[in-house]
Amino acid sequence: MTVSAKVGGAVVRNSIRRRLRAILERYPLGQEPYRDVVFIARPGAGDLSFDQLSAEVERTFGALT
Repeated sequence: MTVSAKVGGAVVRNSIRRRLRAILERYPLGQEPYRDVVFIARPGAGDLSFDQLSAEVERTFGALT
């Protein structure tokens, strides 16, 4: 998981990391079939609410299945 300085200051970047970790805990990523997933937060990600960020992750994982 990477969050560039272009996204915002340290507080914003750490907030995004914490939110993404909480969202990803819902998914069984440590079970077969194993996958490597890379999240790159883009500028504007700090403006999303938790629910909006969760919906984006859900949309991304839905495209993988």
